[in-house]
Amino acid sequence: MGWSLERAEDHLLSLELFGMNFGLERMRRLLAELGDPQARLRAIHVVGTNGKSSTVRFAAALLQAGGLRTGAYLSPHLTSFAERILIDGEDVAPDAFGAAIERAAAAAEEVAGVTQFELLTAAALDELARAEVEAAVIEAGLGGRYDATNVLDAPVVVLTNVGLEHTRWLGDTVAEIAAEKLAVVKPGATLVLGGDDPEVEALARRTGATVVHPARVDTPLRGFQRANFEAAAAAVRAFGVTPRDIGDVNVAGRLQVVGDHPVTIVDGAHNPAGMAALVASLPDVTGNRRLVAVVSILDDKDAAGMLHALLGKCSAVIFTASHNPRAVPPATLQRLAGGTPSEVVGEPRAAVARARELAGPRGAVLATGSIYLVADLVGGPDRRKASAL
Repeated sequence: MGWSLERAEDHLLSLELFGMNFGLERMRRLLAELGDPQARLRAIHVVGTNGKSSTVRFAAALLQAGGLRTGAYLSPHLTSFAERILIDGEDVAPDAFGAAIERAAAAAEEVAGVTQFELLTAAALDELARAEVEAAVIEAGLGGRYDATNVLDAPVVVLTNVGLEHTRWLGDTVAEIAAEKLAVVKPGATLVLGGDDPEVEALARRTGATVVHPARVDTPLRGFQRANFEAAAAAVRAFGVTPRDIGDVNVAGRLQVVGDHPVTIVDGAHNPAGMAALVASLPDVTGNRRLVAVVSILDDKDAAGMLHALLGKCSAVIFTASHNPRAVPPATLQRLAGGTPSEVVGEPRAAVARARELAGPRGAVLATGSIYLVADLVGGPDRRKASAL
């Protein structure tokens, strides 16, 4: 009998102990053991600082609406690792996910030091190839040059935007980080370039790719999700499919309304640029309602920068801690809040309940700062939500 979802997730969690170990040689050897499934995939490769998951979901939905059997690979997840592999818009079945991880784990026995993300990526590419998808939309993990997804020869690449993130690994400037992300672009590819940074534009032109910019698209999506949808539409058009109406595509954990009276929103913004985009988008959802935020941030993020972007819009903030062990203690975050009225409520759901009380039925509540906080609120605490990204 093959691996169950539970056994597959247990195996993946055991690999988290090894952390991150960049380089593509292990990944290439692992894929070779699996028969090089990436060579059988025609893909759109999505890199960038923010908006990758939404762009992947939008592009996959547009390709599927265009009549193609479509697969997608995303990270991170909210409640189960199986959420990371989609076929025709649906999470891969638990038994199929278990089998995919089992195959990749068997291949990894021949390759020393395979990381959690490498195993997940190999399993996803193998599963999508076996499903004979006609189009695969693949989200990069961290950076690009040495990311496990940079084994693709994708005819279309999307760079959603570039901000300062993971500077320990990617560089200290926007230009350095952009160069790492643009390293996934292969000769002859089309590059869909989001954002409006002239320095990034100049670097993009040097890749030799055909650079295109997203065009304005008629969509009911609001805030930063509009820009993500427009990037996805441009990528799909470059892939050879005419974008069409796909209705309202829900992206869990991104500007997601989960309650009314007060309006309650969850969003996984986890860096200053993402938080600034979220704040700019909030009026489209909340209007001029009194806003109370619930915030948890991991210890490897720029907490001060994120709070600087957010707190000016808040009448009060409740600091809490997601169940991820890397969550910054709420009292530490509170000290960074300056004069903004704030409280500490350690349990995430209790923190949201307190925020809703403070906001009142005509107000608004925003829970943000970490995808792990969103996961705690959407699915409840579960050790299986942990991941290396």
